[in-house]
Amino acid sequence: MTGKYPVITLCGSTRFKNEFMEVQKKLTLAGNIVISVGLFGHSGDQEVWENMDEGTLTKTKEMLDDMHKRKIDMADGIFVINVGGYIGDSTKSEIEYAKSHGKTIEYLEPIS
Repeated sequence: MTGKYPVITLCGSTRFKNEFMEVQKKLTLAGNIVISVGLFGHSGDQEVWENMDEGTLTKTKEMLDDMHKRKIDMADGIFVINVGGYIGDSTKSEIEYAKSHGKTIEYLEPIS
């Protein structure tokens, strides 16, 4: 554990912006340092993508995926925002990454 407060990285589809904000607030008030996504590509940050050519788009998405893995490296655990049980491919790879690095994993909704 890093100091007095556990560090938690949020993972999940960025389409769940409201849930990200809600969970961030709850975890912070519960005494955690919360690392979240830098932008919500699927709900509200379209201007980021709209003028990118395909090559730049691919490089940017790869950078963001890698950056999120570094955020997991910095954390004691991850909290998965799996609204309605939804876990996409990026989130699945983040969960696998967290497991392989001995991080704790919690979920918003029970997983089947």
